[in-house]
Amino acid sequence: MERLQPLSERYGWACAVADALHWDQVESAIAEGEQQLGGFNAAINLAGSVLLKPLHLTSRADWDSVVGTNLTTAAGVVRSAVPKMFANGGSIVLVSSAAASIGLSNHEAIAASKAGIEGLVRSAATTYAAKKIRVNAVAPGLVQTNLTQRVWNNPRSAEVSLALHPLGRFGQPEDIARAILWLASPDQGWITGQILGVDGGLATLKTTPM
Repeated sequence: MERLQPLSERYGWACAVADALHWDQVESAIAEGEQQLGGFNAAINLAGSVLLKPLHLTSRADWDSVVGTNLTTAAGVVRSAVPKMFANGGSIVLVSSAAASIGLSNHEAIAASKAGIEGLVRSAATTYAAKKIRVNAVAPGLVQTNLTQRVWNNPRSAEVSLALHPLGRFGQPEDIARAILWLASPDQGWITGQILGVDGGLATLKTTPM
């Protein structure tokens, strides 16, 4: 709450705190948000984690943590948000990863949990289409945040990772935020069940030396 309060005061946002792994807390926070805002038409789940380990070195606790943080929180947001949108429709945006669709070494837990998000997107988009609720996801490449600092702040790993991104740079939080806002907007009212790659070409392009 200490980190949210300044943002709340700066932008005039309502805020509520919940442990996103616990669906009852998510449901309460969304209900509180609905009451404070007088309703809403979009929900976005940004919870995520990074674990770079081969599977034979991944403990059960590691696995549960990654799947819980990435997939369980996403399911909880969908589960709690859609009933609030039954009357007027709305948009839900989740966060996948380029790692879900290509083979990246040491990404087994991340790739599996993010692939689960993509399956969730397609199924939920079908389930709730009749209620005019759209469900989509963005799939980033490596974005320069505190969470990924150990990769982009290490010269060797940064060089290797950067070479995989054909546009020649890492993503910035603003790149992902703009894509999420675009998908969440009612202007994109005919887009649902889609995974939007925002990854500098990582998942779909392969460059060769010039």
